[in-house]
Amino acid sequence: MKQRVKVIVNGIVQGVGFRPYVYRLAQRFNLTGTVQNSESGVSIEVQGVPKDINSFVHELPKQSPLLASLFTIETTQLLLVEESSFVILESTRSHSSKTFIPPDIATCDECIRELLNPDDRRFFYPFINCTNCGPRFTIVRSVPYDRAQTSMAGFQMCSFCQAEYDDPLDRRFHAQPNACWNCGPLVELLDRNENVQPGDPIVEAVRLLKQGSIIAIKGLGGFHLAVDADQPHAVEELRRRKSRPDKPFAVMVPHLEAAKVLCHVTDEEATLLGSAQHPIVLLQERSKALRAVAPDGYHLGVFLPYTPLHHLLFADGSLSMLVMTSANLSEEPIAIENDEALDRLRGIADFFLMHNRSILLRCDDSVLRRISGQTQFFRRSQGFVPYPVVLRQAVPPILAVGGELKNTLCMSRDRYAFLGQHIGDLTSLSGFHFFEESVKHFEDILEIHPKVIAHDLHPGYLSTQWANSQRNVRGDIRIVGVQHHHAHIASCMAENLLSGEVIGVALDGSGYGIDGSVWGGEVLIASQEGFTRAAHLAYSAMPGGDRVVHEPWRMALSHLMDTFGDSWRTQVPRSLMLSVPASHIAAVERIFANRTYSPHTSSCGRLFDAIAALVCDRMFISYEAQGAIELETCCDRRSDLGSYRFPISDDSCMQIETNSLFYEVTTDLRNRVAPGIISRRFHNGLIDVFVEVVFRIANRSGLQRVCLSGGSFQNAILFEGMKKKLEAAGLNIFTQTQVPTGDGGLSLGQLLVAANQL
Repeated sequence: MKQRVKVIVNGIVQGVGFRPYVYRLAQRFNLTGTVQNSESGVSIEVQGVPKDINSFVHELPKQSPLLASLFTIETTQLLLVEESSFVILESTRSHSSKTFIPPDIATCDECIRELLNPDDRRFFYPFINCTNCGPRFTIVRSVPYDRAQTSMAGFQMCSFCQAEYDDPLDRRFHAQPNACWNCGPLVELLDRNENVQPGDPIVEAVRLLKQGSIIAIKGLGGFHLAVDADQPHAVEELRRRKSRPDKPFAVMVPHLEAAKVLCHVTDEEATLLGSAQHPIVLLQERSKALRAVAPDGYHLGVFLPYTPLHHLLFADGSLSMLVMTSANLSEEPIAIENDEALDRLRGIADFFLMHNRSILLRCDDSVLRRISGQTQFFRRSQGFVPYPVVLRQAVPPILAVGGELKNTLCMSRDRYAFLGQHIGDLTSLSGFHFFEESVKHFEDILEIHPKVIAHDLHPGYLSTQWANSQRNVRGDIRIVGVQHHHAHIASCMAENLLSGEVIGVALDGSGYGIDGSVWGGEVLIASQEGFTRAAHLAYSAMPGGDRVVHEPWRMALSHLMDTFGDSWRTQVPRSLMLSVPASHIAAVERIFANRTYSPHTSSCGRLFDAIAALVCDRMFISYEAQGAIELETCCDRRSDLGSYRFPISDDSCMQIETNSLFYEVTTDLRNRVAPGIISRRFHNGLIDVFVEVVFRIANRSGLQRVCLSGGSFQNAILFEGMKKKLEAAGLNIFTQTQVPTGDGGLSLGQLLVAANQL
């Protein structure tokens, strides 16, 4: 006897070839019925004998498309209907969508083979795609994910493309960006005066790159600025024009073998490079040959081509690697529109390789690194957004707006937290406008109407000010402030599905403390609802306030003055005296003596800065954490070189003193101990003292779960050392692999805290 069953599949199931897969599976089990995209995800009705229906439901998650991700499958019984086939229906739309927009996906192997096949009708077509690859998130206006809701709506498919789109057995069935030379977007090459260049745009672009030109290239989530990485003078010119004197560039190479020539690549790193997302992966260089690209000479960001246009740039073999960096001035949002690129980048790019398919939302490349056997996000964006983090339980609709630097948004719907793409720094008007664009776009494509907005406690953050302004805009909205380091620990708890209390070690550059000071070296006893500060690095003065972030020598002098009193001048390295004007040093001395314009900080990041100034001569920085990165880079890889002492006060809230550290560091400097050894002893000492603090708190509280979060844990030596020692003691250590451990993951923690404080 026949039955009819309705199956609702929720997850990443639209735009990934899921309906054709369901169609083929239904035919395999001789079932009739329907499948369609709906507000609930994918809605399936199957009719047949019970055994075949059970087999269909059982196999559904097992053999689904590689890029699909099934979160829930719900079945209900229906009445039988008269029908003789299985059909794919048009999508439905309502005002309560529960669909999930898929992320952008790198060009698949099948499309690459067609792209490079002279006998294929899409030979060298720079927008080839199928249901297994291509743009998604960055071309979607709203759900369901159908062509009419994307930036491909204006391109009417030719008869050949339409036939593919309509055929359930074709790889391009309902591939929304489907197009070809006859009906799709096209590329053109312009100079900075907007003159269209003759000849094949891609062939001409390759020729110009080989001549040392800087070209702005339109990709999936925005423009890149590209130069031939084999030409140091071109790279240096890009640095000059982009105002990026020191920060390493990422390079795109044509294939994995090329990456292995440049860097040491483990099997896990190779898997990351070749994944569907094609992120930038930070790798250890084999030599220091690319100093113009990566001045630190240790790590190089490498990624593979992820659009057909990228593949075509390497097709003739004349380019071995390209610097591909976000098309912007430092810390501004990436450019996405053609007119915007011509306007903003005219002083940087010589030429513009662009196309007429609109990018609807900016999305930078994702950046990852393998540390201590796990993958860590430095930047979660292209290819991963808007894939959600699954929460322990359903929460109300909440918008969390992150912090000031490395900003991301996070929105909740039921049990899902949707972390947005990397927005960047909200220190410029353009950055703030990108933030506002992202809020609106996320609300539109997720169809979420937040009842609560969570923000950082810092009153000066633009994200905080925007959140508070929404009281007058949104009417009945609740605003919740969340302490910065509590949010870091809650973020770690969220992705590890933890409840109850944990010991949280939150180490970073800065966060507004509840006492008005600048925190950053914190150990908390934290839950999803609140926290108690159990230990922290001792406060030190920040002479000149936020200027210390860009001038690490100020923190070095602050610590020397605090440690040595009136004899501090005898401890100042000669390099500092030569690098910093005497008048500036005198000004810091007056500030320190008068305790004016000198807020207090417990920041781990500022401690790294002080040591980097003394050990690596890093007196000024041009990008965030430059001193800490150089200190990690120079660190002697031997672990048995001793450690510096950090005395711990025996208070209810323990303080980790730093004066002994600076006594010992300056002694080693006078004795001409190698910088690498000093760096190793500093790292070892920092690891040892925080491990000791955690032990004491665990013994007092009985807590055995420890969460590690904050930007300082992007330092591999600190992260690996602390994790290893805590695990060896039998504690349960939780870290972050789904969202960044730095401020890019802050909004997830804000969301979780706000949800639990309601």
